[in-house]
Amino acid sequence: MTGESTLNITIFLIIVAVTLFVVYRVSSRNTSTADYYAAGGGFTGLQNGIALSGDYLSAASFLGIAGAIAVHGYDGFLYSIGFLVAWLIPLLLIAERFRNVGRFTMGDVVSFRMRQRPVRAAAANATLVISAFYLLAQMAGAGVLVALLLDVHSSGGQALVITGVGAIMIFYVLVGGMKGTTWVQIIKAGLLLFCVLMLSVFLLGKFGYSLTNLLDRAAANNALGDAVTRPGALYGESGTSKLDFVSLSIALVLGAGALPHVLMRFYTVPNAYQARRSVLSATWAMVLFYLCTLVIGYGASAIVGSREILAAPGKENAAVPLLAFEVGGPVLLAVVAAVAFTTILAVVAGLTLTASASFAHDVYANVIKHGRPEPGAEVRVARITAVVIGCLSIVGGYLAIGQNVAALVALAFAIAASANLPTILYTLFWRRFNTTGSLFSIYGGLGSCLLLIVFSPVFSGGPNSIIKGVDFHLFPLSNPGLVSIPLSFLLGYLGTVLSRDRADAERSDELEVRSVTGIGAGTVR
Repeated sequence: MTGESTLNITIFLIIVAVTLFVVYRVSSRNTSTADYYAAGGGFTGLQNGIALSGDYLSAASFLGIAGAIAVHGYDGFLYSIGFLVAWLIPLLLIAERFRNVGRFTMGDVVSFRMRQRPVRAAAANATLVISAFYLLAQMAGAGVLVALLLDVHSSGGQALVITGVGAIMIFYVLVGGMKGTTWVQIIKAGLLLFCVLMLSVFLLGKFGYSLTNLLDRAAANNALGDAVTRPGALYGESGTSKLDFVSLSIALVLGAGALPHVLMRFYTVPNAYQARRSVLSATWAMVLFYLCTLVIGYGASAIVGSREILAAPGKENAAVPLLAFEVGGPVLLAVVAAVAFTTILAVVAGLTLTASASFAHDVYANVIKHGRPEPGAEVRVARITAVVIGCLSIVGGYLAIGQNVAALVALAFAIAASANLPTILYTLFWRRFNTTGSLFSIYGGLGSCLLLIVFSPVFSGGPNSIIKGVDFHLFPLSNPGLVSIPLSFLLGYLGTVLSRDRADAERSDELEVRSVTGIGAGTVR
């Protein structure tokens, strides 16, 4: 191992050691199911907002978006806009009502006035699939970082480090539960925001604090030339690419309010007011972050160059580490890579906790055990599930190495918006919505989205497809949101109006009162 590699891994291990100590310190308080799943609702809105931004600002934001801006310019920044605007839906429609109606998982809300077992099972299935896609992106980002950090280009070496990342993440979840995971996300969010802010200030200073000078140099050092500062470099080549952009935008804007690991965060605060405050705090943190990614992305194009970025291991995902090395040498590269690693660890821990909680609470406790699990059994099942999900994510991360992490996360957004958002909104705002409509919406949106992804250029037929050397793609768009999201809304409506199910009027009244006033919040049948 070289001296630079030793420095890189040392800084990373220091940050990991600090977070592991924090997780261990708070783990003794995980004495109940509420503590393990929702930290006992003991975080303030500001604390939870910072953690929420840490949960949301994943490897896709730090590596994928900055890389997309560095290579594709203006069109890459559109990811940032979609990710940010998406928070209007949780703020205005979901956060407060969701906190008042549920207790631990999305299944608590969508099954509140429905037949419990089939709807909870459907919600758990959607949660597991969405979490799997999100985990793929994070683990792929881990593979890119290790290739740059340790100069490990062999598949075996990258797989070994991905395994290490997965093992640490499993420890976070098993020992710390939601409380430990939240503090890891708070630490990670603070480090990430400080890192991108300092890097942005340094880059602007290097070009005389003139954004014009920065953009001119970026255009001169980019294969696209002046087109890097104008719309259309990535999504303007044809009618299909423009339609793909519309589909991507719909998925990004509608997906955030349906991501299970984001929704679960609303239960870690004591009331609906703090849930709304969480969203506001997270939004301001992300405004700062995404403005910085604009500077960092164009800075990478200006200093490193798009050709060098695409020639590096990980391609677009390598833009930020390469920029850090160019402007600050091995020390800054080590710091940036350590922050990125911590970002991945925190996000995958939150995803794993959410997926395992959904299986244990919705499937095991309420479907298999009919709401009467043995004392302590639910948390035990959640921990076992976390280990299984962690192992599967390690394998999936190896398969996803080389993919743009922002594009992979965009697929998770499309699945969330297709499977979850229509059901959540119909449940909260449409009294007639019933069990059949819920199942049609969840399974119809989930199934159609997955089917379109499999037969899209993401899987085959494209230069960056997951499966190389074959072409079985039938659907022309890389993101299926344009088709699957409206279809899910339609199926939920048709399933409701065409079925003989009748909504439970008493439970509908209770949901309406609880969602608006908070009376009875924190309890479920």
